[in-house]
Amino acid sequence: MTKIISIINQKGGVGKTTTSCSLAAALSLNDFKVLAVDLDPQCNLSQSLGVRSHDENIYKLIKRNCDFNPVSINENLDLLPSSLDLSAFEVEMSNEPGREYLLKEILQKIGLNYDYILIDCSPSLGLISINALVASNSFLVPILPHHLSIQGLSKLIEVTEKIKLRLNEKLELEGILLTQFNQRKVLHKDTEKVIRNHFGDRLYATKIRENISLAEAPSLGVDIFCYQLTSNGAIDYLNLCNEILEKEN
Repeated sequence: MTKIISIINQKGGVGKTTTSCSLAAALSLNDFKVLAVDLDPQCNLSQSLGVRSHDENIYKLIKRNCDFNPVSINENLDLLPSSLDLSAFEVEMSNEPGREYLLKEILQKIGLNYDYILIDCSPSLGLISINALVASNSFLVPILPHHLSIQGLSKLIEVTEKIKLRLNEKLELEGILLTQFNQRKVLHKDTEKVIRNHFGDRLYATKIRENISLAEAPSLGVDIFCYQLTSNGAIDYLNLCNEILEKEN
């Protein structure tokens, strides 16, 4: 069965796109067939994988104005790009019957071609993100190691519990991922302890360390493994991928 994971956090700058890009690439390196879906009107995931524009994008697909024609990134990884037009999605679909299920209808038709579908969500909890969560089996939350991030995490969990109750009973928390982590900072270690005490093993043992290569790779339109395979960023995301696969097994 295809596993669909939303990478989500209503806060910006926490590493959603970096995680979506790097985890999708890591899974593809493990010989899984992966579809990365850019569901953010800012199109950061598309640009991070070297796609500046594409006629067949997620917005047109949801509107039924094009066929499914993803961009092939490598042998095992495809990308369904985003569009700036997606920013109008919430207004345009406000009166559409079953508007929370539009993305799910699309992914159900194409899911059999993939082992994993990763959705890079926009930094909000609006209709676009609700569509992602309704279509998903689980959600992964990248989070900065700051105390204010914990408050945002609590709000996100509250929203996802409502979605599970009313719209998608199969939705589960895949895991919480600490990003931009520095072991030498007391605040980072304290935040990790607080989250671990509350969520237990839902907080990944793998932490994504502060790493300049993760910031540089998108400017060249390549994933971290193509850019710098020996970097801490590449090592950390490979470890995350392995941890996710081990938990599934």
